[in-house]
Amino acid sequence: MSTMIDIRRLQTVNKLAREGATTVADNLSQLTGVDTEMQITKINVLDVEDLAEHLGAEKQVGVNVPLLEEPYGSVLVLFDDRSARRVASTMMGGVDSDGGAYSDMERSAIKEVGNIMTSGFIDGWANVLGRTIDISTPNLFRAAGDDIVAHCVEPNDHEIAMVFDATLHAPDADVEAKIYSFPDVEEFVSMINDI
Repeated sequence: MSTMIDIRRLQTVNKLAREGATTVADNLSQLTGVDTEMQITKINVLDVEDLAEHLGAEKQVGVNVPLLEEPYGSVLVLFDDRSARRVASTMMGGVDSDGGAYSDMERSAIKEVGNIMTSGFIDGWANVLGRTIDISTPNLFRAAGDDIVAHCVEPNDHEIAMVFDATLHAPDADVEAKIYSFPDVEEFVSMINDI
């Protein structure tokens, strides 16, 4: 099977990102009662071999969610510490962090937001593709570079990472996040080219 996307189908990838961002914002607005918008500012495709270097040595907070249906793989939402604490504070009704280790409540709040973002993003994809895409239980971690890759990528199973730079806009708090998708390349290309 070819793993080349017809260049005329690249607009579909943009549509997946836009639809996913809209669904995420709607879901977060309903959950928090705070009017939220999500903007995808950039889309990149990376070779998985370059991912650890791209992620760097600074620890980040990640929520990784495996996909149980095509295009398989997983979706990872990454926050730097500042954004992760802002997400937790917003979800906990404005309770500020003490700046130390993440509390159980903070970890739970971040995991929930990562899960909402992933499920919303994938629901947006499913709407565009006209199918369902079930997801598994989210995994929360704080790690850097190589360790993030080890948490999210099965060796020899994934060739590419699709990177969506996103900003969540809320009245009192903007949050920066990166959404990484690690699809089965053949399945993903087949899905895009079939539209």
